[in-house]
Amino acid sequence: MAVKERDRFSTATRIRLLGEQTAARVYRSQTKRQARRSRLTGRAALLAMVLCSLVVALAYPIRQYVAQRAEIADLRQEQQRARGRVEELRDLKARWQDDAYAEQQIRQRLHYVLPGEKGFVVVGPDASEPSRGADGADDRPWYSNLWDGVDASDARDQ
Repeated sequence: MAVKERDRFSTATRIRLLGEQTAARVYRSQTKRQARRSRLTGRAALLAMVLCSLVVALAYPIRQYVAQRAEIADLRQEQQRARGRVEELRDLKARWQDDAYAEQQIRQRLHYVLPGEKGFVVVGPDASEPSRGADGADDRPWYSNLWDGVDASDARDQ
């Protein structure tokens, strides 16, 4: 046993133990580095670059596609409104083809009366301005009346 104890404290044994400990440390550090490197490999970097380039290359066409789809939807809505307006105008045209409707509109809009009827026009409370004939406009030349109208409209703006 004396030989084994002496062998345990010998320089060669100590150097061998130190070498094994150092090798274990180096092996652990290399595995840590390999673990860190394995997270992002060259293939992963290449895949990321390809995906980024695809996103950049397809961004503009996709934006144009979406914009065109929105424009198509707007044009379809406008077309529906135009079709509705055309239907309204067709209905109005059909109503004007009826003589009774045309007569009613003529009486209402143009204040026409049939022979033997009396027509009345109701004037509202805000229509109490004096008539132009009261100013003596009939006695003056037309250009004086025109100039007075310009002066009157200028005086209202101030």
